Amino acid sequence: MSVTASDIPASPLSSDELYLVDSHCHLDRLRQGGLSEQEMDDIVAAARYNGVKRMLTLPTTLDDMPAVVALARRHPEIVYALGVHPLTPLETEPSLDELRALIERYEPVAIGEIGLDYCTNEQGDYRIAPDIQRERLVRHLVAATEARLPVCIHTREAREDTLALLKAHTDPDVGGVLHCFTGDLEMAREAVRMGFMISMSGIVTFHSAENVRELARAIPLDRLLIETDSPYLAPVPFRGKMNQPAYVLEVARCIADVRGISVDEVIMQTTANFHRLFNRVSAA
Repeated sequence: MSVTASDIPASPLSSDELYLVDSHCHLDRLRQGGLSEQEMDDIVAAARYNGVKRMLTLPTTLDDMPAVVALARRHPEIVYALGVHPLTPLETEPSLDELRALIERYEPVAIGEIGLDYCTNEQGDYRIAPDIQRERLVRHLVAATEARLPVCIHTREAREDTLALLKAHTDPDVGGVLHCFTGDLEMAREAVRMGFMISMSGIVTFHSAENVRELARAIPLDRLLIETDSPYLAPVPFRGKMNQPAYVLEVARCIADVRGISVDEVIMQTTANFHRLFNRVSAA
C-alpha cells in the first residue's frame, strides 16, 4: 500500500509554526497487518506532509512493545505508551512489579491503552470478565501514578466503574485522557474535574454522530485532544479506507466547523493541550 496525493487532504495550516498531533493511534497494528517498512515510511511521510509532527502510538498488549519501540526509533515523530487493553486476553496478568520494571525499561510517555469495556456479545457474555478488567486497570493506574505518567483510557458501557477507579487511583496533577470519547457530557465534565482531557476521533465526522459533535461544542477547547485511533474509524471523507495519522486533520476541521472557529485555533490549542498532558514529549 503506497500513499498517493489523492489519499492526503490538502493542508490548511497557515504557518510553519503550527503542527498537528495524532494523540492516539495504533501504528504497530499497521505494521503487523502486513505493511512493509517502506509502506510505513509512506504513512509517516503522509502525516508529516499534512502537518502531523507527533503521533502517540499505543500497544494493546505488552508483547507489542518491541514493535512499538522499533517504530519510534525509526521515526522521531512517533512516541509511545505502554499497557494492556481491557479486551486483550492474557494467560497471566502482569503484576504491579512487572509493570514497574517495564516502565523503567521502555520509558514510555504514557500508560495505555487501558480501561474498561463491558460490551457483551450476542449471547450476553463478556469478552473479558469485568472483575479481571478492573483489577488489570487498577494495577496500571497505580503504576502510572507512581511513575507520574498520564493514562490513556478506553471506556465503553462502564461509566460508573471507570469514573470511580480513576477518582480513586489517579492524581489530578498528572491526569490522562478519555480517548475516542462518545459518552455523555456529564461523564466528560466529571473526568475534566479529575484532571482529564477528552479526545475526539473520526467518529465526530460521521453523519450519525450528532451527539459526539455536541460534545465537541461543549467541552472546553483547552481540554480537547484529537486522534485517529488508526487503523480504525477513518473519518469522512475517507470512510471505508484504512485510517492513518494524516487524516487527523479532518477531525480538526470538523471540530472547527461545529464550534465556529478557525482550524488554526483548533490545531494550535489541541497541540498545546497534548504537550501539557504528555509533558515528556518534546515539541516539534
